[in-house]
Amino acid sequence: MSILKRIDADLIQALKAHDGLKATLLRGLKSDIKYKQIDKGAELTDEEILGVLSSAVKKHKESIEQFRAGNRQDLVDKETAELNHITVYLPQPLSEDEVRELIRAAIAKCGADSPAKIGLVMKEIMPQVKGRADGSVIKNLVTAILSGPDK
Repeated sequence: MSILKRIDADLIQALKAHDGLKATLLRGLKSDIKYKQIDKGAELTDEEILGVLSSAVKKHKESIEQFRAGNRQDLVDKETAELNHITVYLPQPLSEDEVRELIRAAIAKCGADSPAKIGLVMKEIMPQVKGRADGSVIKNLVTAILSGPDK
């Protein structure tokens, strides 16, 4: 079953269960997907939908940080609940060891030998880890590997 069909089925189930939070969240996700679809001018693939969901996860994580800084635990709880609902549709996240392995393979493929060539490595690795690892974590690991003794 495609991701969009799963979201549709879960939306119907949330509406029947009178789960307002989940229904509102899923409607918002469907709206984000629809906007992306209109921009593209064609149906989205599951991989493109994963990109939309990853963006939503990133926004929720940023909101959680902001609300924590503002001492708004009620909003932190709400955002965390929404984040948990979104992550159900994402693939299993990669472990740090798996990410390091992929980074080393990308470095070998690109021939990168210094932190100045981080862009080449990022361009190679990001499509492989889309929706499965955070971009900022990847960037930090790439920088550490390229500048560290464990090249």
